[in-house]
Amino acid sequence: MSKNALTVENLTKIYSNSKTKKESKALTNLTFNVKQGEVFGLLGPNGAGKTTFLSILGGTVNKTSGHVNVWGFNLDKNPRQVKASLGIVPQEVNLDPFFSPKKLLELQAGLYGITKKDRITDLILKMVALEDKANAYARSLSGGMKRRLLIAKAMVHQPPILILDEPTAGVDVELRNNLWDNVKELNKEGVTIILTTHYLLEAQEMCDRIAIIDKGNLVALDTTQKLLERIQTKKINFIVKDVDLNKSLSIKGIQFKINSKNLITATYDKNSLDFGEIINYFNQNKITIEDISTEDGDLEDVFVQLTKH
Repeated sequence: MSKNALTVENLTKIYSNSKTKKESKALTNLTFNVKQGEVFGLLGPNGAGKTTFLSILGGTVNKTSGHVNVWGFNLDKNPRQVKASLGIVPQEVNLDPFFSPKKLLELQAGLYGITKKDRITDLILKMVALEDKANAYARSLSGGMKRRLLIAKAMVHQPPILILDEPTAGVDVELRNNLWDNVKELNKEGVTIILTTHYLLEAQEMCDRIAIIDKGNLVALDTTQKLLERIQTKKINFIVKDVDLNKSLSIKGIQFKINSKNLITATYDKNSLDFGEIINYFNQNKITIEDISTEDGDLEDVFVQLTKH
């Protein structure tokens, strides 16, 4: 049975405006856990409360109520141990341009009080494929290299949990793939990954489980596969031979759309209809099918359905 790397119980954060005396809830009774060794996605629209949650974990925002336990340490009773258990990779690239990657990691290790004999700077640089740039100025690194260096900085104290906050924002496809290869390797080494991202396809491919929050509330928490199974709609594109644009097509439970004389789209609940019924219906109406392609719902459909965004 997997142990929990992170346990969150009834976490609430209320912001108060001293001038207007009004209060606003950023998080409301947030409750979930992250298992050791998994890649866990935390998704939500802008303003959902993701940044507030990560700020509470990082110790820059105080929670109003609730309990947070990180790697067996209580956030209230053992804040230093909690901080030592986390490596947080921020959205913003905040590197000193005049330091080399090696010097930056050595400095970071010193800030964590790691003795020189216990530092693994060269190993971390190798893990993020920056060993060839170890002594180059950080300002000379490409965007993707800077992102990898941020991950390296978060790993100097060998935390068991790595938090990636929008790690691929503004990064091109090739660099994004390289970054994920690095993250997968870290996960294979046993590092628990918590990921926030606006790229839903990315979360779909990377995450074992996903929590979706909206307006500070948890609206979904399940395995990626089970979340995808919530979408029941199936869409089929039929390439056909010269259909009449004014032809009326009707089967109960199916929405037909004649897009052109060679394309018909059928949308239906995949659990309530046999695909063969559509084929037979087309044959009866003398519609010649030349090709078929299908589209299943993806995580974006789940996200929109749950958050209405």
